[in-house]
Amino acid sequence: MMEEYKVLVSVMAAEQIKKQLIKRGTPNGYLRLGVKGSGCSGFSYVLQFEDTEPKDKDIVFNTEGVNVIVDNKSIQYLNGSTLDYEKTLLQQGFKFINPNQKSSCGCGESFSV
Repeated sequence: MMEEYKVLVSVMAAEQIKKQLIKRGTPNGYLRLGVKGSGCSGFSYVLQFEDTEPKDKDIVFNTEGVNVIVDNKSIQYLNGSTLDYEKTLLQQGFKFINPNQKSSCGCGESFSV
C-alpha cells in the first residue's frame, strides 16, 4: 500500500511561481522542492525551477495550478507542508509552513525535524 503524501502551495505562492515560470519562458515548467543537509540546525529548504520531466522516483503534485516536484528522500521532511509567499514591509519571499519542523536556527536559514 502506497503512503499518501501531501504538499500544498498557497494561492499567493502559486501566483509568484506562475509569474516566475512565465518570466523564464517555461510556463509549463515545474518547481522542485526539497531539503538538503546544511546550516546550524541540520537541514535547509531547496526551491528550484525545472524544465525537464520529473525522474521516476519523484513525487509530483499539482496544487493551485502549479506542478511541484518533491524527491523521494525529501518527502519525509516536507509531507504536510505548505509553501507560502510572504510580502511584508521588511521582506518578501517564499516561506515553508512545515508541521515536521521542530526548530530553526537563529538566522532562519536552517531547521531540524
